[in-house]
Amino acid sequence: MTSSVFMCFTKEKQDFILSSLVHAAVRDNVPSVRSSACRAIGIISCFPQVCQSAEVLEKFIHAVEINTRDALISVRITASWALANICDAICHSERIPPFRQQMGSISNPQLIVLLSECALHLTKDGDKVKSNAVRALGYISRILKCSTSKFQDTRMDHHNHMNEAFLNTKNAMACQQHCLQDLNRLERIVHAFIASITTGNVKVQWNVCHALGNLFLNETLRLQDMEWSPVLFGTLLQLLRDSSNFKIRIQAAAALAVPVSVLDYGQSFSKIVQSVEHLLENMDEDQISGPSNFKYRVSLKKQLTLTMLHVLSFTSNSNDQQLKDFLVMKALILEDWFKGLCSSGEGMHDVQDKSIADRKRVMICSALQSLIELYREKQQDAIVEKFEKLKNNV
Repeated sequence: MTSSVFMCFTKEKQDFILSSLVHAAVRDNVPSVRSSACRAIGIISCFPQVCQSAEVLEKFIHAVEINTRDALISVRITASWALANICDAICHSERIPPFRQQMGSISNPQLIVLLSECALHLTKDGDKVKSNAVRALGYISRILKCSTSKFQDTRMDHHNHMNEAFLNTKNAMACQQHCLQDLNRLERIVHAFIASITTGNVKVQWNVCHALGNLFLNETLRLQDMEWSPVLFGTLLQLLRDSSNFKIRIQAAAALAVPVSVLDYGQSFSKIVQSVEHLLENMDEDQISGPSNFKYRVSLKKQLTLTMLHVLSFTSNSNDQQLKDFLVMKALILEDWFKGLCSSGEGMHDVQDKSIADRKRVMICSALQSLIELYREKQQDAIVEKFEKLKNNV
């Protein structure tokens, strides 16, 4: 059943469907029925009209959480899949102001705690459950509140009353405490990601890469201040370099392209730039690929290209002189690479969607401009002239 079909029913029938699913998931004695009810909950929880209701989602969470503790693995697999979908729905709703206002109590920290603890417990289960658990944790890690910056300025002007100042200070202290709890929770989630990468199968590893991309999108997180950040970046680079599965390598490359500033990459920035450049330069000599990976080879090269453009756009803001010397040494290779991007189907001309073509053009120009500034700083006038010519021809 699709969202549009569900909305064709009357309110009474919609409520009957929702209550029947919860009842079947919680009360039915037949495991296959409980499993099917969880699957239906996982589907319906993603309907925009349903995920706006905090009351419905809370009932769904309760029903699914019970089934994640079922003795049968088949039930736990479906329940964990539904759990991840519910976390996806909450994450999506948290990012849309109209939904966030209507959701109300779904932002209740206790619900996030329940979801987190449930998913963390499931990462110790079998791989089919674990892959869903890390996906759920990825969505949760994106919406955790890890910074109190928006509450730090509690200064009041002379026209404000003392009780307002007291309430604001009290709220700020409560928010700070909540953020510290979320940071501790996030650290546990990160450790679960690292453990899952080590012990999980291909599907688990792919989902961890996807989850890390979500974690990096957390706007309240000062990624550069986290002690575990270099470990996560190093893990993604290792998968990108060594995994025999191209789908994992694609997802690892995509996750590395998520941070939005050179600061977010922290001390890992130089290693990431050099590693991605090396992979692109030696792509044709890659011996890992097998018949099953052949169809993903083009996709991997495209994602590596996007990741390379993304990180190159930050290079002029880096203070790492060794990285800048490396890019000077690689100037000729980069020049040829950019020429290929601008002239072949690998770049913009194979894209029918104009908005995507424009976005790629902007990324290419941004990367070129950053390199131009870097080469100018290194007093490489001849290289600057070549790259300015490239930029003018984009």
